[in-house]
Formats: sequence, C-alpha cells, structure tokens
Amino acid sequence: MNRMVVAGMLAACCSVSTVAAAAQLTFVSWGGTYQSAQEKTALKPYGEKAGVRVKSDTYNGGLAQLRTQVQTRNVAWDVVDMQLGDIVRACDEGLLERIEPNDLAPAADGTPAKNDFIPGSVSECMAGNIAWSTLIAYSKDKFKSREPSKIADFFNLKDFPGKRGLRRSPESALEWALLADGVAPKDVYRVLATREGVNRAFRKLDTIKSSIVWWETGAQPAQLLADGEVTMSAAYNGRIYAAMINDNKPFGFIWDGQAKNVEGYAIVKGTKNLKEARDFIRYATQADVLAKLAPLTANGPIRKSSLRLIDAKLAPYLPTHPDNEKGAIDVDAVFWADHADDLNQKFAVWLSK
Repeated sequence: MNRMVVAGMLAACCSVSTVAAAAQLTFVSWGGTYQSAQEKTALKPYGEKAGVRVKSDTYNGGLAQLRTQVQTRNVAWDVVDMQLGDIVRACDEGLLERIEPNDLAPAADGTPAKNDFIPGSVSECMAGNIAWSTLIAYSKDKFKSREPSKIADFFNLKDFPGKRGLRRSPESALEWALLADGVAPKDVYRVLATREGVNRAFRKLDTIKSSIVWWETGAQPAQLLADGEVTMSAAYNGRIYAAMINDNKPFGFIWDGQAKNVEGYAIVKGTKNLKEARDFIRYATQADVLAKLAPLTANGPIRKSSLRLIDAKLAPYLPTHPDNEKGAIDVDAVFWADHADDLNQKFAVWLSK
C-alpha cells in the first residue's frame, strides 16, 4: 500500500511539473475586431497545431510598457503587434529580439519570404503582417455627376464643393498638401524636410482651412460623411470599408495619395518563450494565414502571394492591391520620428491663427 501511495504521489508531481512546463505564448495587439480576427485566423490555430497555450493582451501602442518590462527584466509579453515607427524606435533601444528573414516561411511557389513581402515590411526586428492606410473617402451622394479621384480634388473646393474632414494632426495632411501642390510621391519627404517645403504645405492647407472639420477618433469620419457634415474626409480605410459593407453607406475611396502604413510582429527582448515566439511569427505571416485576415479587417496583406488567395471582390478595397498603390505614399516612420515634435508645434501654431 505504501509503495502505491508513493507511486501515486510521484505521478501527481510529474503531472504538475508537465503542466507548469507546458509551452506558452502571450500575444499583444490593439483589441477590438482587429485582434479578434488575429485570434481567429492565427493565434488559436497556431496554439492548437503547435500544442502551445496561448493568451492575448491589449495595449494602446507606444513603448512605455515594453520598455519597463525589458528594463526590469520582468518580461510578460512575447509577441507584440506594433506600428513601424514604434518598432524602429524599440529596435534602436534594444527592446526587441532580432528576426531573420530566412526564418519566415517561403511562398507556396518557393519564393523566399524576403522577396514575397512588400518592400520595407521586413526588418531586423519586424515581420510585417498588414498595411493599412489613411486616405480620402467621399460621399457618392454629393458627387453624382462627377466623383473625385485625385488627392488634388480634396483641395479643389470649386469643382468639388463642401466641407472637408481632417484628423487634427500634421501627419498625412502635410504630405497630401504637397502632393496636391505638384510634388511627386517619391519626393514628398525630401521636400517636407526643408523649411520651404513645410511652408509650402501649410500654404496649400490655407486654401481649404476655412472648410475643414477636424476629427480625432477613427469612428468620426464615417459619421461626418453619413450626416452630411462633410463631403470628403480623411479616414482609415478599414473604417470606411466597414461602413460600406455593414451599413451600406454610399461612400467611395480616393486611393491616389493614400498614406500607407506598415504594421508587423515583433518579439520582446528577454522573452522566456523565444522559440514559441519565432514559431508563431513564422506561422502567422504565411501567405494563406494573412489572406484569411484580410476579409475580416480590410487591411492589406503584406505578402504579394496573399493577394492571389483573396476574393476578387475584396481585393480592390485593400491598400496593397497593385492598382491602389499607384500614387501612394509609404509613410516614412523615421522621418516622423525625427520631425514629429517640430511639425506638431508648427501645426499647433497654424491652427491657432
């Protein structure tokens, strides 16, 4: 009997030890429908396939929480969905683990990952997953005879009358002003880095300043358009797509000049689950997994081969569709990291005049 008791106790101990040592992963993203879609298409399937216990957490961006975890060596996060600008800064500060392009899955036809991801979406600390854009949306009801199609039309109050919605921020607004004033997309940040370029952008914004309705949250543009308070507005592509599909709103997109933002997965420096983190990123950035995410979010998959797997009816609404990338601006995260303070100050002064 004693031997049986001892054997039972040993078995129980071994069981507890096995549970405690079970592989796990903590994934952090932005919450809402976007994170729910990530959990459905990537996190849950990966956990089931790999036998890894996964859990989710949310954050609001920035580096404060990440920095605290790494500096105190109390790392609770493993993989974080981050915007490119934050990844650049975090990588420079040594807050992230390195990511090797060769560790990412090739395309189905064997194309190496580094050649299948769109330019700028894979770096030493990031594996891209989506591109989203800030663009100009408009109400088709207000332009039945002729719909706007160019970023210059946003600044043309004569031919396309009505109020304009803009986010209360210099980002995108200054780039669009220069585009509308004749600067080529490839030259926008070079021009905006000069004093004359900044002045030129603000002079162009002056031409519509009295017609601008300012907004601050992503839900506002669709509401402003629906209520007729503006005829065109800067907006996040996913928000407008949702209003069109879910609420049948008569909105249209101006893809010309879209400010395309890259987002991706990063691994927190000092994670105790480095292998699982790398394995998850390899799984979650496969072309077919990214293709499943697209219809749930209207964000563009970051891999070229993903587009071939997406419903043809959805593809024209994605920022990474080849037709939509013509005339697009790839948001320069390094530029804004270097110039944000100065341009935010100038923008505040301009607003107060």
